[in-house]
Amino acid sequence: MSDEQRSAPLKRQEPSAVSNLTGGVTGSWEKLSHFLSDVRAEMRKVVTPSRKEVESTTSVVLIAVFIFGLFFFVVDSVFSRAVEQILHRLGAQ
Repeated sequence: MSDEQRSAPLKRQEPSAVSNLTGGVTGSWEKLSHFLSDVRAEMRKVVTPSRKEVESTTSVVLIAVFIFGLFFFVVDSVFSRAVEQILHRLGAQ
């Protein structure tokens, strides 16, 4: 092999402190700019529900809350009576 075919390994140049600082800031601004453009693109996809949709989902939520409230009231009443009966039979008041 001749000397021309062999090449010395390339040395990596260490960036200076100033280029590190400005590169980091520039990269941060680019990332922020990209993030904000992505946010804007996603916000364009948001669709506000119609009044009819809001009314129907609100009624479903209210009915579900009422049903679950009634269910937990019944369960609580049953357990309260059961605990009272157990305590009464054990002689505690």
